[in-house]
Amino acid sequence: MGIDDIKSILQKEADAILNIPVTEAYNKATDLIIEHVHRKKGKLVTSGMGKAGQIAQNIATTFCSTGTPAIFLHPSEAQHGDLGVLQEDDIILMISNSGKTREIIELIGLARHLNPNIQFIVITSDPESVLAKEADVCLLTGNPAEVCKLGLTPTTSTTMMTVIGDILVVDTMGKIGFNAADYAKRHHGGYLGDKSRNLSK
Repeated sequence: MGIDDIKSILQKEADAILNIPVTEAYNKATDLIIEHVHRKKGKLVTSGMGKAGQIAQNIATTFCSTGTPAIFLHPSEAQHGDLGVLQEDDIILMISNSGKTREIIELIGLARHLNPNIQFIVITSDPESVLAKEADVCLLTGNPAEVCKLGLTPTTSTTMMTVIGDILVVDTMGKIGFNAADYAKRHHGGYLGDKSRNLSK
């Protein structure tokens, strides 16, 4: 692969990020997270299959490290008892590029059977998908083409999911007034622990 090819990939991913639809849905999503987690004392539960699931795991750990308790729920394991992690005031963030992932669609029904009032935030590319229509808040990726030459491998789509997760985290941090001292309480080791303690002095 030549330098121009690499630059082309970077440009396509950058363009895709800048074309993510920006709507008031972001404020609604973070307001729901704050209501359920910080006011009602529930937690954020993220879920996704495959590559989307890995992004969902990362979003959960990033929320945890920035003051918003969160956990990843594997949609398949949910059918074998892990659904029990859900509590009354939790809120679910689901990620599926197609919005048609079977295990994720099934998780909606399972979660509602356990808690009929549970609410869902969804990240997907398809506003007409089953998942999008079931969402209380839907955040769209803009459905960019994958930079994979086959057009199949989750590449650009997972970048969009990650960026949308970052927006939710950063907005929530701002709304709850999360600061360096709060960060230091959650990071006792490593470079970030040292840096946050120095910033909070």
